[in-house]
Amino acid sequence: MMRQLRNALLAIGVALTFAAPVAHAEAPATPGTSYQSPVPAADRRGTEQTLLTFPEWYLVHSPAEYARIVQSEPSHDFPFLDQIGQLWSSYATVTREQMRDNCPLNPGYHVMIWVIASSTTVEYALRSLYENTVGRASWLLGGRKLTDEDRYGAQAAQAYVDFIRQEPWYLFDFSARLRHLWSDVPMWGPGLVRKWERRYALTTEYAIKAVYGKLIEKATRAAYTPALMTTDVVVDHLPDDWSAPAHVSVLARLPDGRALLALPRYFDFRLAATSLAQQGIHLTDIAGNTSEILVTVWMKDDAALPHGSGRMLFEQSLTMPAHTRRVALLVPVRGLSDFLAAAGKDGLVTEHVYDY
Repeated sequence: MMRQLRNALLAIGVALTFAAPVAHAEAPATPGTSYQSPVPAADRRGTEQTLLTFPEWYLVHSPAEYARIVQSEPSHDFPFLDQIGQLWSSYATVTREQMRDNCPLNPGYHVMIWVIASSTTVEYALRSLYENTVGRASWLLGGRKLTDEDRYGAQAAQAYVDFIRQEPWYLFDFSARLRHLWSDVPMWGPGLVRKWERRYALTTEYAIKAVYGKLIEKATRAAYTPALMTTDVVVDHLPDDWSAPAHVSVLARLPDGRALLALPRYFDFRLAATSLAQQGIHLTDIAGNTSEILVTVWMKDDAALPHGSGRMLFEQSLTMPAHTRRVALLVPVRGLSDFLAAAGKDGLVTEHVYDY
């Protein structure tokens, strides 16, 4: 445990080293004038967004991994401290890449990342300490078996992940989870020590997050405008017999045969882009960007990255699925569709496309 804590603190130090100079980043290079994006100016987003959204989305990926683990294992099996290290080290990496490519500064987004990453660091450190002492003791005293409270917590963890894939975490109804814990889950049963320890742990977690979430919601609404829920993209062509994926609409058909589409953002962007790719429809412009886009995939530890998969930015080990790692790739926008169409055949599981 001390080794994990040391690694996590080291990763934070690395992130501080590389994130701090971002305030001195140079202005972005002027894009070439030979290409004029059909995406309306109001709907374009900076090139840095595809990089800076990774730390934000890590706070979806990490709870998703937690939810997978606690379906069948106790909470102390989740590597809280390793996750802190992955969060800060990945932030350092994407920040270095932002500086190297002379992307726009976007200090407001960095502030947001610092807030959510710092709060997650505190939460994970406290939960690691608790789960590896009190939680581990209750597991042993409870006969090493999952209780009704364990199963309820696992269901709530998955519901939380399903929610935050499209909505901000602070809008999740932790208060309702707290009420149902005390009204729906039997208070008595096998493994009584474990049951009541889990009840205490879940009550504390839901109560704190319910209050903290409300505070963050108020602060966010005061500081940021609501995010658009669609991303405008340009495709190379649009056949008459194409099948529109869910939540995809045609904004305009262009004289040269291309088309301007609106795709859903966040989790559903990957689903829509993959559906188009499987129909032979290629994205050539995403939110006004034609350079590179960040994609993460899962692949087995002993597998090699297929040729032409893009430029690897970093990789992270996963606890579940076992013997699997997350690989972050920078893929040319014009090559994204081919990549998504071939990923499954190449043994890759596309986790997320970071759509600016």
